[in-house]
Amino acid sequence: MIERKRLKERIEFLWNIVPAVLLVGPRQCGKTTLARSIAKDHGGTVFDMENPVDRAALADPYLTLRALTGLIVIDEIQHVPSLFEVIRVLVDAEPNARTFLFLGSASFRLLNQSSESLTGRCITVEMQGLSVDELPETDIERLWLRGGMPRSFLATSDEASVVWRNAYLASVLERDLPAHGIRTPATTLRRMWTMVAHYHTSSLNIAGLSRSLDVAPQTVRGFLDVLTDAMLIRQLQPWHANIGKRQRKTPKLLIRDSGLYHVTLGITNDVQLSTHPNKGASWEAFALEHVLAMMQPTEAYTWATHQGAELDLLMVHNGKRIGVEIKFTSQPRRTASMQQAIVDLELDSVLVVYPGAREFAIAENIAAVPLHQIRPLATW
Repeated sequence: MIERKRLKERIEFLWNIVPAVLLVGPRQCGKTTLARSIAKDHGGTVFDMENPVDRAALADPYLTLRALTGLIVIDEIQHVPSLFEVIRVLVDAEPNARTFLFLGSASFRLLNQSSESLTGRCITVEMQGLSVDELPETDIERLWLRGGMPRSFLATSDEASVVWRNAYLASVLERDLPAHGIRTPATTLRRMWTMVAHYHTSSLNIAGLSRSLDVAPQTVRGFLDVLTDAMLIRQLQPWHANIGKRQRKTPKLLIRDSGLYHVTLGITNDVQLSTHPNKGASWEAFALEHVLAMMQPTEAYTWATHQGAELDLLMVHNGKRIGVEIKFTSQPRRTASMQQAIVDLELDSVLVVYPGAREFAIAENIAAVPLHQIRPLATW
């Protein structure tokens, strides 16, 4: 098992603040494995709401949970939303008797249920697949190719990884999306996903997607919102500043797992990835997701003006503004766009993330940083 140290420490830290943590993430990203590891460390009790035996054990949740102390883990809690109210009563009645860890595939409904029932008592932690800081530096290229889903990354061969990712995508498009109310034929959903890959790292254009697919704009919007909610794509929102220049106001669209992006494009091995025309876009999104996971900013945006200045990522955290440019090059350099962003956005610094081996200063307030050396924002 790969140690998910950062996430484990984050969850354990939050229990000092609130009695409950909600861990959300896409299916198969490793939530259950992490939770069972934490439960083993803390001597916790685990309930899986997709297991009929465990659901039967919680037929009267108040009596069952009141008899327990210490850590209680409830997996796939979205299947039994009534549990949130019961847990609120228990937490308020005996605030120090139990800590809770809830797991669920991300959904607005699940987040709303927890926030409404456990306001001030529960904090949400987002989890993706394996991250750069959880693996040796020598594994980064394999992580980029196969993505971070543990079963894909740990597959015995590239071919086995591709088979798993194709099956995963089929399950999402044919089962998960219809379960979220998307009543569109599976073949159309597959075309829509392929078009999402076409727009990867580009500005979102609902009207363009709608015309290309010959479906209603509201269908496209619903499809994208469900995928965003499931943490499979990211709609990175634009930053607006009063700088006297016309700025782009559309979000940037990204597929969050590089392995799913590659399998959609038919990229199955390192050689194909190294020669593919979308290699740069793939690296940009791959690096951006890992920067966000490791740096944990309070706010994150994209930024661009119609005059040509742009910034891949703007992070706002504790009064600081840090820009990130992602370059697939061995020799990153300062650009006019970086300088313009520093002035227009009043940035404290710009980090140029690249696939290199060492960190170095490019210019005043601009530093080149290898992806594997990214660290929490507080250290910059």
